[in-house]
Amino acid sequence: MSAPNELALREEMIATGRRMNATGLNQGTSGNLSVRVEGGFLLTPTGMDYDTLVPGDMVRMRMDGSYEGHREPSSEWRIHRDILATRPEVGGVLHAHSMFSTSLACLRRPIPAFHYMVTRAGGEDIRCSDYATFGTEELSRHVLVALEGRLACLMANHGMVALGATLAGAFKLAVEVETLAAMYWRALQVGEPVLLEPEEMRRVLEKFKTYGQQPARGG
Repeated sequence: MSAPNELALREEMIATGRRMNATGLNQGTSGNLSVRVEGGFLLTPTGMDYDTLVPGDMVRMRMDGSYEGHREPSSEWRIHRDILATRPEVGGVLHAHSMFSTSLACLRRPIPAFHYMVTRAGGEDIRCSDYATFGTEELSRHVLVALEGRLACLMANHGMVALGATLAGAFKLAVEVETLAAMYWRALQVGEPVLLEPEEMRRVLEKFKTYGQQPARGG
């Protein structure tokens, strides 16, 4: 199957941005999306309502930080650029100010092994990065550290980031992370959840490698 053309990717970005807000994963003009393309990546523009976007509003970024198009890129372009530059398996990046993930991030609290589905983010926990001013190189460095060996992280006093082989995969994981954040937040209202042992989390990580529908066998 051939890769989607660039127009289709731009349209998918707009649809995903609108879906983020419609599902409550994001609010207003906050958050941003990127998709890898040849020679760089496509990025949502800064400070625009997702409902008003058209394909031409997506910004085509190069890895050196330069860009083309009639819109200014998201202020968080460094995070997207640095993730895509260091993680060749990633094709889509989603950043959102989701309610529960951000609430935990404001407490500088990672999501621990309170539920086995935490492993869907790639490890035994979902880390929270250190804080830095939005749009800075320092923030990008902090996020990269929190994402080591992971597909998602919280961002201190800011929001969350989710990665995927595709933008659709990043969105699916972001919904999962926000659901886990909501569960953890609610559990904390009663007490400290019982955490699963590292051995169990490693066992689950291994099981998820073959989880779900497998390709049909011939014959």
